[in-house]
Amino acid sequence: MMTETFLCSVCGEAHPLEDRREFDDQDLCARCLEEETVICHECGSRYFGVELEVDEGGESNSSAEALLQIVNAGEERAYCKHDGSLEDGFEIVTHPMTLAYHLEAMPWEALLHRASEMGYLSHKALTCGFHIYVNRDTFGETEAQQDACIARILYFFEKHWDELLKFSRRTPRQLEQWASRYGYKDRPMEILDHAKKGGGGGRYSSVNLQNRDTIEFRIFRGTLKYNTLAATLQLVNRLCDVAVSLSDEMVKPLAWTTFVSGIWEPELIQYLKERRLYVNEPIQGEEDD
Repeated sequence: MMTETFLCSVCGEAHPLEDRREFDDQDLCARCLEEETVICHECGSRYFGVELEVDEGGESNSSAEALLQIVNAGEERAYCKHDGSLEDGFEIVTHPMTLAYHLEAMPWEALLHRASEMGYLSHKALTCGFHIYVNRDTFGETEAQQDACIARILYFFEKHWDELLKFSRRTPRQLEQWASRYGYKDRPMEILDHAKKGGGGGRYSSVNLQNRDTIEFRIFRGTLKYNTLAATLQLVNRLCDVAVSLSDEMVKPLAWTTFVSGIWEPELIQYLKERRLYVNEPIQGEEDD
């Protein structure tokens, strides 16, 4: 009986199917996965990989290199890649990093400012998303532990869909196409079981579970505004904290107002107020690019 194989997206060689690993929507062998993820700045128990799409400014190598000169000054932090859903742009993809590294060492503000100067759009382009990958093992060592936490994330998404929709800056139609919901059920594990049986939009779900080593938050619209980017990373981190620290019985009655009342991060608080999601304290914010 012949062993089923797959072709690694990086080295191009055939490997046994059981050795397949998924990273950044690609099928990699174990060796290439290690090489691809070796740059993992301040990797701890939780890391975040970002895919930020920019459009309408050109898909030239020179433009990508101009942006990478900013972001990779001193050390490699990100790369750019083609995305077929964009009209005239590309994806900026970071290596895995802790939240602290994203906010304190990653030159996001300079990168976003330069992209805007070069004529790129993200929020206003209508084609762009902002995807955040989180490592599964931040939720526990065993598959059962990870599944329990991921189920609570899915439950939170379904229970607070209206608030997260407003936070995402997406339209319902955009989410149906690129980040669909799984549908509300009474228990967190029921939603996860539904997802595992093919419910939702597969990899085009609000929380993509198709990757072996990460889960991907796909609901957010692209942005060139630093505060929006920082707040979105902080929100995802908070959702992960809720999933890890609270039980099903504690997550089920959790109100949105209770959830946001414990938030202290200034970027996230400002954004929640701008979107009228912070305990009825709206403020006027700048428009996203």
